Amino acid sequence: MTRTPGAASRHHRATRAELADLPVEVAPRLLGSRLRTVLDGEETVLRITEVEAYHGKGTGETADPGSHARMGRTARNATMWGEPGHLYVYLSHGIHSCVNVVCGPEGSAGGILLRAGEVVEGVETAARRRGAATPLTPVAARDLARGPGRFGQASGLRHPAHDGIDAVTGAERAGAVAELWLADVDADPLPIARGPRVGVAGLAGTAAFPWRFWIEGDRTVSPFRWGRGAAEAAAAL
Repeated sequence: MTRTPGAASRHHRATRAELADLPVEVAPRLLGSRLRTVLDGEETVLRITEVEAYHGKGTGETADPGSHARMGRTARNATMWGEPGHLYVYLSHGIHSCVNVVCGPEGSAGGILLRAGEVVEGVETAARRRGAATPLTPVAARDLARGPGRFGQASGLRHPAHDGIDAVTGAERAGAVAELWLADVDADPLPIARGPRVGVAGLAGTAAFPWRFWIEGDRTVSPFRWGRGAAEAAAAL
């Protein structure tokens, strides 16, 4: 079986079928997976340690008020309505490019935000993309891809150039290649925790939507913070 470059653990290239379930079901399966990117001949491999699921309008039994696709298809969220395995790369606060894995049944919209990861290959490349000084201190190494904006920077993927890039086929887009490598089913299980999504406003950022998943005890996982009005909504539950 083909292995992810340089990784000793058991992984395989993701298939569309493996990403065709609802985002909230696929999300925990992405933990421990790898996102490999190559830009301008420079490669990084990020081990995914924290994710959040988002459902579009009509996806699943519960409407998700925190999703970009909650009102239906728009020019911004069009990639979320496409086939599983493409990456929805959007701009957050006009600054940060954030990376999501598109998943879900055909005709629906869904994405899994890659919130945090560990750079396991191409550390110096990731540091350069982040504008970090090298050599890295332990804290700086931990923080390279800790949080969705940093993850996007470390991967090198940018909005709008790389929005829609196919991480299943690895086809080049705007000078970049992205590949998603999932852990084999017989790989050692990980300690997975779940809870409210980070920084999401209102009810969507409370325990009513425990759609954030992370590897428990991993040092690269980002800290929790309430979104606007979420603490008040949580108190009212």
